[in-house]
Amino acid sequence: MKNTPLWFALLTRSNFEQTVYSRICQKNIDAFLPRTRKPSKRKDRKLMIETPLFPGYVFVKSTSAPVDQLPILKTVGAVRLLGNSAGPLPVPEHQIESLKLLTSVTQDLITGNIIELQKGDAVMILEGPMAGLKGEFFQHKGKGRIIIKVDLLGRYAGVEVDCDKVEKIPTLLS
Repeated sequence: MKNTPLWFALLTRSNFEQTVYSRICQKNIDAFLPRTRKPSKRKDRKLMIETPLFPGYVFVKSTSAPVDQLPILKTVGAVRLLGNSAGPLPVPEHQIESLKLLTSVTQDLITGNIIELQKGDAVMILEGPMAGLKGEFFQHKGKGRIIIKVDLLGRYAGVEVDCDKVEKIPTLLS
């Protein structure tokens, strides 16, 4: 199991995510820096800027062998791999794949039928690049769109999707 590459969360110095990501990629090590677009906070500009989805973290793929993790930790701006006293803890592959789906999709507004959902209902996306992703219904956005709350690594992200691309997951009766 030590030789199987796994994903790990790498803590970086403040605002060093892009630097660490670039330098790790230059070392031919698989890395992933999930980003999101937000409106700029500067009052004189109305720009959309790209910021890390998880400030202070970059995901890297490595074996759990210390000799393989050393080049990652020697990267300028890298602090440590997240873990416990036993060592770094891997991030499940399915969570990294979900993050990749979420950050790679550009959303277009498409009208659809509004389905009857209540806040907190479990739902699953049926079609499109995020098919199979599960989350909680959060709110109706209008124009046939809804927002789904998705748990990723203990933090929640809101995903906007078409109503007709989502199905309510039935709850089991006790």
